[in-house]
Amino acid sequence: MASWGELSEKRHASCPLRAMGLPDGSDHGTQQTQALLSAVQEMELQRRDYHVERPLVNQEQLEDLGHWGPVQKAYQWRTWFRCSRSRAYSLLVQHVPVLGWLPRYPVREWLLGDLLSGLSVAIMQLPQGLAYALLAGLPPMFGLYSSFYPVFVYFLFGTSRHISVGTFAVMSVMVGGVTESLTADEAFAQGLNATTDDARVQVAYTLSFLVGLFQVGLGLVHFGFVVTYLSEPLVRSYTTAASVQVLVSQLKYVFGIKLNSYSGPLSVIYTVLEVCAKLPETVPGTVITAIVAGVALVLVKLLNEKLQKRLPLPIPGELLTLIGATAISYGVKLNDRFKVEVVGNITTGLIPPVAPKTELFATLVGNAFAIAVVGFAIAISLGKIFALRHGYRVDSNQELVALGLSNLIGGFFQCFPVSCSMSRSLVQESTGGNTQVAGAVSSLFILLIILKLGELFRDLPKAVLAAVIIVNLKGMMKQFADICSLWKANRVDLLIWLVTFVATILLNLDIGLAVSIVFSLLLVVIRMQLPHYSILGQVPDTDIYRDVAEYSGAKEVPGVKVFRSSATMYFANAELYSDSLKEKCGVDVDRLITQKKKRIKKQEMKMKRMKKAKKSQKQVHQGEELEDVVANNQEDAKVPTSLKSLGLPQPSFHSLILDLSTLSFVDTVCIKSLKNIFRDFREIEVDVYIAACYSPVVTQLEAGHFFDESITKQHVFASVHDAVTFALSHRKSGPKSPVLATKL
Repeated sequence: MASWGELSEKRHASCPLRAMGLPDGSDHGTQQTQALLSAVQEMELQRRDYHVERPLVNQEQLEDLGHWGPVQKAYQWRTWFRCSRSRAYSLLVQHVPVLGWLPRYPVREWLLGDLLSGLSVAIMQLPQGLAYALLAGLPPMFGLYSSFYPVFVYFLFGTSRHISVGTFAVMSVMVGGVTESLTADEAFAQGLNATTDDARVQVAYTLSFLVGLFQVGLGLVHFGFVVTYLSEPLVRSYTTAASVQVLVSQLKYVFGIKLNSYSGPLSVIYTVLEVCAKLPETVPGTVITAIVAGVALVLVKLLNEKLQKRLPLPIPGELLTLIGATAISYGVKLNDRFKVEVVGNITTGLIPPVAPKTELFATLVGNAFAIAVVGFAIAISLGKIFALRHGYRVDSNQELVALGLSNLIGGFFQCFPVSCSMSRSLVQESTGGNTQVAGAVSSLFILLIILKLGELFRDLPKAVLAAVIIVNLKGMMKQFADICSLWKANRVDLLIWLVTFVATILLNLDIGLAVSIVFSLLLVVIRMQLPHYSILGQVPDTDIYRDVAEYSGAKEVPGVKVFRSSATMYFANAELYSDSLKEKCGVDVDRLITQKKKRIKKQEMKMKRMKKAKKSQKQVHQGEELEDVVANNQEDAKVPTSLKSLGLPQPSFHSLILDLSTLSFVDTVCIKSLKNIFRDFREIEVDVYIAACYSPVVTQLEAGHFFDESITKQHVFASVHDAVTFALSHRKSGPKSPVLATKL
């Protein structure tokens, strides 16, 4: 017999490589040798038999063997009040990350790449800033402001090295929905003492201030984990639905028609119906301009994809299209001759900061929170993708603060809410960008446009900006392919995708987001309440136990039932756990207990009647005859309690093992349910054991007073195999009392 913990290993082949005339592993000469080495090692692994001999281990013995002790809790709040120079510096670097990485910036290796990347991003940022301002219902100049201030602020406070912060289609359409719905009422603009355009600008920068306030506040209280509740299918579906709304919102610029402003549920449907109704009013020059610009952009993008490896920088198709369209519009007089609407006057220079309109806070607070969550979700999703690709870490809470400060400070300079753009981020990475120095370079280039060159684009047709927006939706429109992939991979995720898309299209962006989050969380609750329950069987000649319904080779151990749930047991599914356990065991426990109690009561009533009958007899017995009667009365007074003596069917198993390896926590309802399981199965003469329960859960059980004289830690085993082996050996050699039989 091996000693405690002894592990013996039997290998069938000592070194098959030498037998084949190959190196034994110390020589890594050629790829062929390595391939043969790995193949032979895998064969040898498959042929090994591992034999472990050790005593059975229950929880009590395991704690003694492993010297278990409670984990010392680290109270992080204590470090908050420590004051030292290193502590102050670490806090400063944590909240202003640029102070940590900029002094160590490798100029020779990274500067050229960041300069080229920043220039490439700025070339994209210019047309997108003008176009997305139009999407937000604002004059184009405010798109340039939103491409400068927030980008520079993120350079100081952001932790992602590759995302491009600035205007983004989804954010712009959400802002546009708010600005257009509020300013559609003339009384609203009059209340602000402003024109419709000025009122929209005031709504937009006040909204940016509130969005930033929410994001900074949530970041400071470490609420960055909230993005984990936005699953990837939900985010991708939401951005796809938003891209459809963006497309619909640009139709009026493509066809050159005037549309009413719609907001709230079904606004997209109403807009599409009105576009169809007003198609006869289409301006041909506007449609031709949009088509030509769109075709030119698509051709340049296709050319960039084909020549990607040969070109040091992608061809700036958007910038060239804007310059060409502006020149043609100025030369041909598209506005005067063909009624093609142009951008109009663009003011140059920076504007002084202004305070947000506090009277709008109550009106905008709901929309601001929705935009804050969506903007952060998009930014952190892209940030984590690039961080994993390049091997660094993104702090979600600091990202929330950085994005919030970008919007908060931008709100004072009349910017609208921003996030990060997928297309610009990909360009920033692919053109050699290594840090946010690229973002700072792009913002300085935009500053030059704001100061000197902005007025040159006053003759730019709005149809060209609409074409820029629509062509840039290609990446998000490709996400419709998720429907096919999710149909094959996970149909629950497909359901989330479809519900999110339909809710966002029909109910608008803010309500659609709330509905999709509630629906996805509801699905999580439902899936937790409907886990997979199984009876486990032993895989022959192993200590491995698997579902007998899935593994035909796994066989139930005679006399032992092993039950497992795929999810943790808590208040919402505890009753279902108990019901499924009784159903899987094939025993109507409740009915059997009821019958047992009835028959015991019947026997007790019968004994009482017999006693009364004997007392009524007036026969007097002397000596031995009297003693015999007393003895007989004592024997008759014992009421049978076993199922067999009561004539009830006995279960086909004598032991039940609950595999609790999936338990991550327990609540009071779970503890009561487990106690009831122990009580009920012991009533029908079945011993109950717990297996594979993790130490934190055992601690919670102990704190909840689960263990007592009848249920001890000796009923808890380290593994299912320990419990099965103990149940089999103890039934054969131990006493018959159901409670005593579980004691070691």
